[in-house]
Amino acid sequence: MNKDQIIEKVAEDVGITRSQASKAVKSMFDGIVTSLRQGNKVSVSGFGTFDISNRKARTGRNPQTGEEIQISASRVPKFKAGKAFKEALN
Repeated sequence: MNKDQIIEKVAEDVGITRSQASKAVKSMFDGIVTSLRQGNKVSVSGFGTFDISNRKARTGRNPQTGEEIQISASRVPKFKAGKAFKEALN
């Protein structure tokens, strides 16, 4: 399922226009990103938790040349599925 399909599903389930659903979905995603950027954890009860993980700088290798390269430190998003979400899949 991609973003357009999510928008279509929201519009159909809630009985709103596709444009309104698009604004709602975009707002939700933007809110998650903004909160994570500020260093906050985002928990959606019954679904899961979004958080930021810090990666340290490290030495890597260019796969084409074999040359060593320095990979800078970075912040990456992570997601942990909630109990209800996991149970719904089994």
